[in-house]
Amino acid sequence: MNGARDQAVGPPSSAAFNSASTPAPVAGLDLERIRADTPAASHRAYLNNAGAALMPRQVVDTVKAHIDLETEVGGYEAAALAADRHQNVYASVASLLGASKDEIALTENATVAWQMAFYALRFAPGDRILTVQAEYAANYVAYLQMARRTGVSIEVIPNDASGQTDPAALARMIDGRVKLISVTWVPTNGGLTNPAAAIGRIARAARVPYLLDACQAVGQMPVDVNALGCDMLSATGRKFLRGPRGTGFLYVRRGLLEQLEPPMIDHFAAPWTAVDTYSLRDDARRFETWESNIAAQLGLGAAIDYAQGLGLTSIEARCHALAQRLRNGLNSLPGVTVHDLGERPSAIVSFSLPGLAASTVVAFAHQQKISIGSSDPSSTLLDARARALPAVVRASPHYYNTETDIDRLVACCDALLQGTQP
Repeated sequence: MNGARDQAVGPPSSAAFNSASTPAPVAGLDLERIRADTPAASHRAYLNNAGAALMPRQVVDTVKAHIDLETEVGGYEAAALAADRHQNVYASVASLLGASKDEIALTENATVAWQMAFYALRFAPGDRILTVQAEYAANYVAYLQMARRTGVSIEVIPNDASGQTDPAALARMIDGRVKLISVTWVPTNGGLTNPAAAIGRIARAARVPYLLDACQAVGQMPVDVNALGCDMLSATGRKFLRGPRGTGFLYVRRGLLEQLEPPMIDHFAAPWTAVDTYSLRDDARRFETWESNIAAQLGLGAAIDYAQGLGLTSIEARCHALAQRLRNGLNSLPGVTVHDLGERPSAIVSFSLPGLAASTVVAFAHQQKISIGSSDPSSTLLDARARALPAVVRASPHYYNTETDIDRLVACCDALLQGTQP
């Protein structure tokens, strides 16, 4: 669907293409310093933060420093020397989420975090899993596998008129057979931000476990697990948090944690206490394994500390403003379709250019030193089929981007439509 055009921003002149120009002041953020911390931002309009954001130099330096330490003293010795700083990563994640650090597990990625929570739940024939139309593929195939194994049913909560999940419809679906409400908060495409807190209030009142996939939300907006009402939350480091790839984390509410046994354990998650017994850890680290990438996890902590130092409220406002500028600019171009939904879309902008495959647009933008991505229908199959979506172009600005970065992408799309180079 096309968004509002009343604030459309047309393509800029070629003189505006220098994304290294001094950025305009931004309320609450020192954009000049932030861009100095992000060297690639001076020579590339990087708008693929929903894929893997550019790490600030503080994160890169943290990871490199630990790897250097490992080369000097060895992996075990380096881990021992960094033990206090590694423990502080749990406190950083907990602070980011408004949780306690004993409710936090560090994982290799968001998928592992989500899977450890989901597969720790117990289902039986006749049980119901309620999920959303824009659910992510990795989660939905897990529901399908559980349905095959146990006979649980998978049911999709209807959307409201804006295209986001309808809490009132969810409330009408609740009964004693509902054993899980599982929601992707910010889907991988469509710009949508689902009403996670409203869903949480319903889940909490019904005493139904609530699993929230916050992969695309964490790092671009404030997150408070108590306000959200979720029992479990999974997220990654590499997207809007600007952390290293190969990092993720899981939150499990203390009251539910004590009822869950992970689907897989090792002697770290569950110490071997006698020949025929083990004892699960009493914190969320029962969902971890002994071996981990200490350098990457230290980088994750640095990324979280960097974001919190800037302030998630300021980050959210900046992301929203840049994304809206992009939607307005795209809507000013004839034939372009912006596919975003919801009452207040996220910093993920999904769109199509008439007669051009998403891969063509992405490749052409790359030639102009503009980084964007695409989203295939198979990533959100229910939503794609319901809206007859093709593979869509996906641009995802972050707070370190400038207005010029946004306008460059609009001009690039305009040039494609006209068959010319910017």
